Amino acid sequence: MIFPYLTVLAGLPLLGALIAAMSKAKAARVVALVFSLLTLVYTGVVIWASKSGEAIYESFEWLPMIGATYSLDMDGMGLVMVAMTVLLVPVVLIAEWKTGLGGKGRFSSKAFVALVLLVESFSLFCFLSVDLVLFYIFFEATLIPMFFLIGGWTGKKGKGAIKFLLFGLAGGLIMLFGVIGTAVLSSRSGAPSLLFSDLANAGLPGNTVTKVIFLSFFIAFALKAPMVPGHIWLPDAAQESTPGGAALMVGILDKLGTFGMIRVCIGIFPGESAWATPVILILALVSIFYGAFAAIGSKNLMRLVAYTSISHFGFMVLGIFALTSASLTGSIFYMVNHALSTGALYLVIGYVIARRGSADIGDFGGLAKIAPLAAGFTLVAGLASCALPGTSSFVSEFMVMSGTWSRYPWIAGIAALGVVFAAVYILWTYQRMYTGPVPDEVAEHVKNDLTWRERVALIPLVLAFLVLGFWPQPALDEIAPTTDAYMVSASATDPAVEIEGGR
Repeated sequence: MIFPYLTVLAGLPLLGALIAAMSKAKAARVVALVFSLLTLVYTGVVIWASKSGEAIYESFEWLPMIGATYSLDMDGMGLVMVAMTVLLVPVVLIAEWKTGLGGKGRFSSKAFVALVLLVESFSLFCFLSVDLVLFYIFFEATLIPMFFLIGGWTGKKGKGAIKFLLFGLAGGLIMLFGVIGTAVLSSRSGAPSLLFSDLANAGLPGNTVTKVIFLSFFIAFALKAPMVPGHIWLPDAAQESTPGGAALMVGILDKLGTFGMIRVCIGIFPGESAWATPVILILALVSIFYGAFAAIGSKNLMRLVAYTSISHFGFMVLGIFALTSASLTGSIFYMVNHALSTGALYLVIGYVIARRGSADIGDFGGLAKIAPLAAGFTLVAGLASCALPGTSSFVSEFMVMSGTWSRYPWIAGIAALGVVFAAVYILWTYQRMYTGPVPDEVAEHVKNDLTWRERVALIPLVLAFLVLGFWPQPALDEIAPTTDAYMVSASATDPAVEIEGGR
């Protein structure tokens, strides 16, 4: 019997969550951190095993009547998403080390760390699932721990958590229709199978029914991502979350939307994806500019970063449906880089919000004189968020734009303006928070810079997006075979490059 590498990988955080939930408060934090670090190290073991020729694919019969199996595998896209997840979770646990202590919040501190590990486990199962039903189950399961993480420790009323849950459940119900419809189509073509690979080769009929099924998947993923107009839950949910909770939500859970667009929409319904591409590209442009303008006009720091994420997701979707080798590779890499830069940004502004006692930008000013390290980390994370050359976000955004340009030059040209507005919302926010004289109220509340624990939480993320900015090739080499496979599956080819003079 093949050793279940992937089940163990995704199951380790689940086991850690159960042990943490049964431990005392102080011990639970240690247990959670240990299991998150074990998962991080074990991920390296799994990657090494796969590169050494070990069989890591797992498949067991589960629901034969509908063709559903318990099947896990890890291609290049899954690998980088898993790596992103297992890095971000221990960082969040370190950053939120004191969350829930002293009776603060609706729930205990051990509940917080257990829920974080549940988010990690369910997300890993999603990224590793290669069966449609299994993917759907864990896609929906992530809603439960994240619902309790939002607003559970910030003293807010919980409206953001309710919005998150309602939009998530609505997307799940719509997606369930697509799963059932796909199962029916699969059964008609012979022996039913809901493996992604079998569905991609099944030759599903390109009729109106198939288009409706495709739309059910796309709408569910667009709500999760989120894209305009299904974005309205994200700013409220981010405002109610702790900084670490927001980093998990935007950095990991929302990526299930763009991940699903590639895995399901492009992988199973390439013809329908091509049919819907003109409208989707317009929605991606709307998301890019709406998110940027809303961020510029935002007065709340947590909402501001949420709006920037809506803009970034617009770039990811643009690259996915432009469907060139460069744009698709760039979008997959963008998912990782966005988690690193936005995760760092959420954490560092969370530190200054906690000191100031306010998330309103107008309540800050001159902080660089009091907290130069916080100012430096904010600037670096912010510049990474707006794709400064030398950071990994630049590589992914450049690939998305160049790949899109080769097929849709006008769309890419318009989208490029979003890069300019990204610089506006980041630099203007930094100016208002950190430059100028120090108001008396700021000096009264903010008396110290980042602690050693806060620095430890931020440094891995900053190092990751700087190292990948100067040396992205290892990640791109992992992603490239996945990109090639989806291009072949979709019968897509890169546009020919026309050179003036015929040379």
